[in-house]
Amino acid sequence: MHVNSRQQGMVLILALLVLISLTILGVSAVSSSLGQNKMAVTMQRSGMAFDAAEAALAGVFFEAEDEILLVDPARTDPLSEARQAAVFDPENDTLMCNDARWTTRRVTAAGLSVGAEHTNTGNYQNDMRTDSWSRTAFVREQACRGSSNVIGGSNVNCHVFVIKGCGAVAERNSVVANTVTAAVVAPASQ
Repeated sequence: MHVNSRQQGMVLILALLVLISLTILGVSAVSSSLGQNKMAVTMQRSGMAFDAAEAALAGVFFEAEDEILLVDPARTDPLSEARQAAVFDPENDTLMCNDARWTTRRVTAAGLSVGAEHTNTGNYQNDMRTDSWSRTAFVREQACRGSSNVIGGSNVNCHVFVIKGCGAVAERNSVVANTVTAAVVAPASQ
């Protein structure tokens, strides 16, 4: 059987089209894979920053319940420190992670220790340099609502605080934050 040059040309063109199609599919698959990998890394970093923000919140409550820290006159827990600082007005003030006006605590890779103010700088995680810190501000003192107002009658009030846990991964320019409002039963101010 004899193949003429016209048929050979068509076979060559078809082969080139198939090769170009396979190349485009391969490049598309690699590009998609790289995009998914980038999304996975971004999600991992966001998750690490969120974990750091949650750890910062837990650190404030850890110190606020630390029996040794609470009786040590040389140290102050973050809620007491915030209570002694300027009052936070939710209508006019903003509790930002980068605002040093409010009480700051940090959680580092060393963890939380009983009897310590956690103010040292350092990474929360060293694998992917992650920072974990909190800002605490006193909002107001008010009568406790519910069953807690029976505890001490008029001698007890609720002290309301806003606490912002902040976390950031060094390779990212953004900060992840979580905010809670806490009311602590305490003696009424005179």
